Amino acid sequence: MENFNDEFANKVAIVTGAGQGMGKAVAKRLAQAGSKIVVFDINREHADAAVNSLNEFNCESLVVTGDVTQKQDVEKAVKATLDKFGQVDILINNAGVLRPTAVIDIDEKEWDWVVAVNLKGTFLFSQAVLKVMRKNNWGRIVNFSSTAGKNISTVGGAHYTSAKAAILGFTRHLAKEEARYGITVNSVCPGLIDTEMVRNTIDPVKTKQYADSFPINRLGEPEEVAELVAFLCSNRASYITGASLDINGGDLMI
Repeated sequence: MENFNDEFANKVAIVTGAGQGMGKAVAKRLAQAGSKIVVFDINREHADAAVNSLNEFNCESLVVTGDVTQKQDVEKAVKATLDKFGQVDILINNAGVLRPTAVIDIDEKEWDWVVAVNLKGTFLFSQAVLKVMRKNNWGRIVNFSSTAGKNISTVGGAHYTSAKAAILGFTRHLAKEEARYGITVNSVCPGLIDTEMVRNTIDPVKTKQYADSFPINRLGEPEEVAELVAFLCSNRASYITGASLDINGGDLMI
């Protein structure tokens, strides 16, 4: 793996849902390239473990626990970041939840929760960092959508598909509003990635069946998604905004 040493030196990144899976991989990749990392997660144990994994990069880091659906928790996280580091340059809206429930069986509480974590959390965190990014005339926001956002979910229910599709619209709209302030806003659309969430949702036999059906017949690795995210956060991607980039092993080609 090529290492762009110090590419994000003096940058500060907030990564939501960074306690495990793709969020943890993104935090490690940005730390590897010199970024200071704020790990935001609802689970303190997972968040602490993620921060410990950054030690090899001599990374300055901060753990903030909270719920992405709660405005006060989001604002607390941004304030804690500014108090410690004085700036926010990069926001990775990775936090998400998935349930495989069929439409006929989704109750209102589950619908609201899945949509809130995936979509409302993306909105709240994006809104909370805009003033400081505008002040610095530089910012990178990367939102996690999914193959589900362009088609339907392989595993999740309609609430997950709906939220991930809405993230693409939100990304485009925010990108247009913020471009004049030096802020780019993009989405990544992973397919089936080998994460704890996927392994806890699909049994191993079904997982293998899915993997065998893809043109690149395996699951993606979190580190592969992290490479794409790091590119979008870099100056190498300074002319890319409002885009949605697929990373799915050819499962969806549009």
